[in-house]
Amino acid sequence: MARLVTRNYWWLGVTKDMGKYIERCDMCQRIKNRTEAPVGKLRLSKVLEKLWIHLTVDFITKLPLVAGKDAILVVYDRLSKMTHFVATTEGTLAEGYLEIIYRSYIGCWKVLC
Repeated sequence: MARLVTRNYWWLGVTKDMGKYIERCDMCQRIKNRTEAPVGKLRLSKVLEKLWIHLTVDFITKLPLVAGKDAILVVYDRLSKMTHFVATTEGTLAEGYLEIIYRSYIGCWKVLC
């Protein structure tokens, strides 16, 4: 880039001024060449074969207190697209959530699988 400008123009500090201009130029920053390596080819996701093997767990919190419960535990199976909602409290620890999931759904999952 500096060669193109210095073919026709020259002044003291031309490359420094060009660097400053390019840093501030919005269009230059948008179309700038990327410096990171190419990402590579996309790969297909693994095909799931069994129910209740790949679960997604999420929490809905900060709900009004109803019957001593103020949160919802959402358990989602990616293969069957089945979702279970469990009323719980926000203060429950990880061991408590694991016990809730095991008690509530493991028997159901064994029948389905």
